[in-house]
Amino acid sequence: MDPVFPALPGWYRTLFLYIEPVSTISPAVLAWLFPGPAWFHDQLIPSAANTLTTPIPPLDARTTMAITQLANCYLLLGLISSLVFRAVRDALPGDPVAQERIMGASLAALAIADVISFINLPSELKFAFAAWNPMTHGNITFVIGLLAVRLAWFAGIGRTRYYYGQGKGKAKGESHKDD
Repeated sequence: MDPVFPALPGWYRTLFLYIEPVSTISPAVLAWLFPGPAWFHDQLIPSAANTLTTPIPPLDARTTMAITQLANCYLLLGLISSLVFRAVRDALPGDPVAQERIMGASLAALAIADVISFINLPSELKFAFAAWNPMTHGNITFVIGLLAVRLAWFAGIGRTRYYYGQGKGKAKGESHKDD
């Protein structure tokens, strides 16, 4: 167990402090810089028209703004995962209960977003895995994997639980209740 960050040990720390932030910030870079907003927009929903040789039509200003704002949201999620989770570790090194409560609140919010990502996929594509492009797999396949790991974290798989699953008033190391 990591004495500094017991709420996020081993694989969870690697995934949530490093892999997920990079995978979340990367689409922002793709949308802003290269290949750019038009490519990003074209790849959001896979179709037979999305090929490497098909020219991508330019976007109007509103659509470009929407795509770059979506890129901002990707960046925000990546920064929250990276910076806030590190702040929890650094500010509360001796308080695994507080660490777990904050991490749990963050992971619950991200899990809800994970589920919504799948729900928002057009119904004709939900189970047409062969029709999915790399963007769809990033937005759905990878995100479902993240959801599974978040649920494993809540279940206490591969870690000690300090707050979640302890029962009311039985959190390990908790000396007071303010809620």
